[in-house]
Amino acid sequence: MEGTRRADIRPGLRVRVVLKPDRRSGKQTEGVVKDTRTRSSTRSRVIKVRLETGEVGRVREIVNDDPA
Repeated sequence: MEGTRRADIRPGLRVRVVLKPDRRSGKQTEGVVKDTRTRSSTRSRVIKVRLETGEVGRVREIVNDDPA
């Protein structure tokens, strides 16, 4: 699932983000959302979040934790 709707992103959710230093390479970092940094409800690109580690990045993918 893509991270373009703020309603889909909530604290505790496991996501893959691209951090600012990794924008050119596109390297993704996986982490757990602490809070959202984007104020608008939808964003044409992606939603910016802060991970529990304190890193800030743009959500590229919501990781599916369902075992099914």
